[in-house]
Amino acid sequence: MSWLILVGSGLFEAVWATALSRSEGFTRLMPTVVFLLACLTSMTGLAYALREIPVGTGYAVWTAVGAATTAVWAMSTGAEPVSLVRVLLLTGLIACVAGLKLTEG
Repeated sequence: MSWLILVGSGLFEAVWATALSRSEGFTRLMPTVVFLLACLTSMTGLAYALREIPVGTGYAVWTAVGAATTAVWAMSTGAEPVSLVRVLLLTGLIACVAGLKLTEG
């Protein structure tokens, strides 16, 4: 269950990162509210998951899920360019995260 919560928290990291960029320095109300709620949800889930998952592994997975999801979202909406190299690097990032899960002691 902790792993599912950790991945879900990583997805909320992508939500708050995207909302943060759209808040224009916290000058726009709705993106700021979305940022705050998503950040609280993400951090709460991370804290819960770290009760059972080692901090180094948990934090690496959380940030990788958030970073990969944010990058994929940005590419799919046209905010960032899509290239074979970017896709391969994101695939490698996801593979490394899966490797951390597989080697968990």
